[in-house]
Amino acid sequence: MKKTIGILGGMGPEATAYFFSLIIKHTQAGKDQDHIPIIIYNNPKIPPRTDALLHEGPSPLPLLRQGIRLLERAGADFTVIPCITAHAFFSQLAAKEKIHLLDILEETLAYVRKKIPGLGRAGLIASTGSVKSEIFDRTFSRAGIKIIKPSAGEQEKIMEAIFGKKGIKAGFISGRPKNLILEAAQRLIRSGAEAVIAGCTEVPLVLQEKDLSVPLIEPLRIAAEASIIRAGYKVKD
Repeated sequence: MKKTIGILGGMGPEATAYFFSLIIKHTQAGKDQDHIPIIIYNNPKIPPRTDALLHEGPSPLPLLRQGIRLLERAGADFTVIPCITAHAFFSQLAAKEKIHLLDILEETLAYVRKKIPGLGRAGLIASTGSVKSEIFDRTFSRAGIKIIKPSAGEQEKIMEAIFGKKGIKAGFISGRPKNLILEAAQRLIRSGAEAVIAGCTEVPLVLQEKDLSVPLIEPLRIAAEASIIRAGYKVKD
């Protein structure tokens, strides 16, 4: 049975557009009518997830719930939230909502078990909220995978690359933001990372696997392919 995908976006808008494009790109289709019906609610007013996790701002939960319910009323059969940090609130959301929520972290772990068997150490490039909430640590520890995190100073540079005035969220995807993310990835590899996780949805806008000497684990692409399959369509070879 074919299903309609709901995307709760806006965190940030460009990452949402990228996720939408991934679904289009990876769906096996020969014409318009072969593609998946998708409903996108792009709400950039959802409070910053990292601020909430660090107790420096309001909770995003009310607007996340509002967005999920809006998508359900609009006809979505399941919902995806293309924001990794928002998954720190996933269990609270899933416990209250009737509609199925696709868990990007679980899908990523399933992908790693299948595609990178034997992985022991993975470097993480993510928001401070995701790093400190240890959502990747808890998920990947079930497969015996250790998460290697940047130092405090390196994490500040990652946050500058993503959230700075001339960062990725401000529309800058070349120059300094890209260089900062690439440097962080290379330091993680030197620290023993056998793969690097693009643990923030903005990271793959500037970092690609060809930039690295180890595999790049991209949760957004993994979630896009999982969404295609759940919707009853085929992933393009």
